[in-house]
Amino acid sequence: MDLLHASQPYLPLALLVFLAGFVDSIAGGGGLITLPAYLAHGLSPALLLGTNKLSSAMGTTVAAAKLVGEARFGKDFLFILVVLAAAGSFLGAKAISLVPPEAIRYILIILLPPVAIFLAAKKSFGLADTSRARSEESLLRRSGSMSFLISFYDGLLGPGTGTFLAVAFARFCGYDLLRSTALARLLNLVSNLAALAAFLYLGMVDVKLGLAMGVAGMAGNYLGSHLALKRGTWIIRPMLFTVSTALLAKIAWDMLR
Repeated sequence: MDLLHASQPYLPLALLVFLAGFVDSIAGGGGLITLPAYLAHGLSPALLLGTNKLSSAMGTTVAAAKLVGEARFGKDFLFILVVLAAAGSFLGAKAISLVPPEAIRYILIILLPPVAIFLAAKKSFGLADTSRARSEESLLRRSGSMSFLISFYDGLLGPGTGTFLAVAFARFCGYDLLRSTALARLLNLVSNLAALAAFLYLGMVDVKLGLAMGVAGMAGNYLGSHLALKRGTWIIRPMLFTVSTALLAKIAWDMLR
């Protein structure tokens, strides 16, 4: 009984991290749930981002392994995208002092409504994979550009990176939303691991809490990626719309406070 009583304060946090992992594996945006959840739990703001990166990286590893294995991309192709994503994330982190976060938020306020409207209006978006209509060189160039640019944004600010990646790969490369989501999970994992390494080095991670919540995140990611593989675009597209709208609302709220 004592053990159960001691674990109770962690149960709401674990459930929210599980939910975040479920949502994140399908459409990104898990941080919209986990960051407020960690703060409500009482985690120090100094440890917030690092601890969240640890638990989310554990969960994203599960989703990336499950989805990428089914998406059937070439190893050389994936390697190039991973390198570009790592470079973009690193440079974005280095550029934080040069670009005011407020400027990025204003850009998102402009970009997010068209994304949400597009996802709501274009019912056929991402249903079919039209990437074969493009040459391998064109796909690599387009995918590489998206990987670098959006990972740069992830290093600079971060919210909604997985969502932006999935929509961009589907829109500009012609992948269906399942394959786009698989790539987004892999590249989001690369960015998370790069950031986590920095946070661990700086001692800004509650390792025990992050590992414990990471287990809940892994369970959520496993269930979400399983559902994405089973239901495909029919579950991914509405989730992308929901996350895009929620991200827009959060950014607008943060700017108005």
